[in-house]
Amino acid sequence: QVQLVESGGGLVQAGDSLRLSCAASGDTFSSYTMGWFRQAPGKEREFVAAITRSSISGNYADSVKGRFAISRDNAKSTVYLQMNSLKPEDTAVYFCAARYSPVVLTRENAYNFWGQGTQVTVSS
Repeated sequence: QVQLVESGGGLVQAGDSLRLSCAASGDTFSSYTMGWFRQAPGKEREFVAAITRSSISGNYADSVKGRFAISRDNAKSTVYLQMNSLKPEDTAVYFCAARYSPVVLTRENAYNFWGQGTQVTVSS
């Protein structure tokens, strides 16, 4: 199993950028598909982005495509979410998730390891 800790959230203005980090420990990081999800107040948790093992390609939700970029550094056991052109509707708690899998996963229930989340607030 793996333990995940998110960081990098904060309060920014619309149009600004943030980079979230998710540090993993406890297992071989490169064996896991990694994903980012978010949950706004009063809303259900939704898929944001995912990346498979050592792949440089990511999958994205339509709402963030072209603005967000997921990447990973297996040597550092860390996955990142670069968020550009942030909008107020991006405000949410962002969660890192992991699953031992060779393929990209976008469903929340497909992941079995989760971090505690980091708050991102975007003001208008």
